[in-house]
Amino acid sequence: MPELPEVETVRRGLNQLTLNQEITGGDVLLDRTIAYPFSVGEFVNGIEKKAIATWHRRGKYLLAELSSSSGWLGVHLRMTGQLLWLDRDEPLHKHTRVRLFFGDRQELRFVDQRTFGKIWWVPPGVAVESIMTGLAKLAADPFSPEFTVEYLASKLQNRRRPIKTALLDQSVVAGLGNIYADEALFKSGILPESLCIDLQLKQIELLRTAIIQVLETSIEAGGTTFSNFLNVKGTNGNYGGVAWVYNRAGEPCRICGTSIQRIRLAGRSSHFCSQCQTLRGVRS
Repeated sequence: MPELPEVETVRRGLNQLTLNQEITGGDVLLDRTIAYPFSVGEFVNGIEKKAIATWHRRGKYLLAELSSSSGWLGVHLRMTGQLLWLDRDEPLHKHTRVRLFFGDRQELRFVDQRTFGKIWWVPPGVAVESIMTGLAKLAADPFSPEFTVEYLASKLQNRRRPIKTALLDQSVVAGLGNIYADEALFKSGILPESLCIDLQLKQIELLRTAIIQVLETSIEAGGTTFSNFLNVKGTNGNYGGVAWVYNRAGEPCRICGTSIQRIRLAGRSSHFCSQCQTLRGVRS
C-alpha cells in the first residue's frame, strides 16, 4: 500500500503537471471507484470545466483544490491505486478505473488492480471532512508543527500495545505504514514488539526523529516500489534499494551484519535486527 512518501511523491508530480488546466471531461469505467457523489454523472458534471488550483496531502489522502471555489477532488490510492499522467492515445491498461481529460489530449488515469481505491468530488460550500470522513480521524502529520515529542508521547504512553502496531494506527501517526514503521523502529533501536507503555521519553524522542528522517529519505528517493507503486510519469520509486530492514529478511544488517529477522505481528510482517534493536539500549 502506498504510504506517505509515495503519496507525497504523487502530489508533487501532480502539482508539476496538472495545475491550472481545465478538466474537459471524464469517463468512469468502474462505478464503485467513485465514493461521492453516488451518481457517476453528477461526479463528472461536478468536475467538468474546472481547473485544479493545487494538490494537497493529508496522511495518505490526496486533495485537489478546484479553482474558483468549485469544491475538492479527493483520492485515496489504497493498496494498488496509481494516478498516471498520459497521452489520451496511450492504450488503456485493463485495470483503468477512471479517466479525467485535459487539453492537448492529456489525461489523468486512475489505475487500480485491487479496486480498493476511492475518488470523491466534494461540492463547494461542503466541509471536506463531512464527505471524506476518514480525514477527521487522522492524527498529526509527521511534517506538521503539531508532531512534537510531547504529542507522540501522549499518543503512546500508558498503552499496552506493541509499538509497531501503534505506529500503523492512523490516529497515532498520519501516513505511516508497514514499510516506514519498520524503518523508523530500526533507526531508533526499538524492537517492534516493545510495548508502548515501556518506552522512555528519550526513546520516543529518537523515534519521532527517525520517523521524519526515513520519510524524508524515501521522498528524496521517489518512494518505494515493491509491487505496484508508480509516480505520475510511470516511474518506480527507489527507496527499496537502500531500506534498512524492510523486505530484507535473511539478509545481513547494514550496520552489524546480523541476519534481519521477520515476524508476524497483528497480522502484518515486521522486519528488525535483533542486535541493533533492543527495548532499552538504543543506537545513536
